[in-house]
Amino acid sequence: MASDTVYLKIEQNVLVREPSVTLKDIAKITSANRPLVNKLKEIKVYRFHTPANQGKKKKQVEVFSVLKIIELIGQEFPNVEIQNIGEKDFVLEYAPMDEIMWLQYLKTAVLCVLVFFGSAFTIMTFDNDVGVGEVFADFYQQVMGTESNGFTVLEVCYSIGLFFGIMIFFNHFGRKKITHDPTPIQVEMRTYEKDVDTTFIENCGRKGTSNDVD
Repeated sequence: MASDTVYLKIEQNVLVREPSVTLKDIAKITSANRPLVNKLKEIKVYRFHTPANQGKKKKQVEVFSVLKIIELIGQEFPNVEIQNIGEKDFVLEYAPMDEIMWLQYLKTAVLCVLVFFGSAFTIMTFDNDVGVGEVFADFYQQVMGTESNGFTVLEVCYSIGLFFGIMIFFNHFGRKKITHDPTPIQVEMRTYEKDVDTTFIENCGRKGTSNDVD
């Protein structure tokens, strides 16, 4: 009897909002046999349990090997051939949406204020270290022959240039992006998330707590 070939793709980090997880929640599946794909999507993969003494649902993380997923598929469909084109190990993260919206907005506002004043302080201390004000004053006096009052065309152009330089570097103004390229913050966040996922996978592998085949 000929077996159907199923192509399976799972990303390194998978976020779910419901405690009961099925295959369609974590994987991209395709095959020439469409009815089979629909059945595979309904296979139960895992269920997160909230401890009885824990009133509020909190984020939970589990590490899985793709071999465990292939084993689950094989138990129900033994004649299916699985071709994995995704990650060998992945992190399954359960984060229920139960936080109040106004609290999320408040956290975002506080973070924006901290970043704004932190960036302003960093820029001022950097300029003070290299003596930009003294350089502008000396240059203005040499060219114009008069002493600078601290508010000249040099300071104005520097401030405007600094503003546009920051906008171009971070590649967005408000919600508008200047180009389609990811911003430096997005790149750093993706790098950070990848490092966190790799650490989770390696730690669980060493402790033997990852969800793998026996």
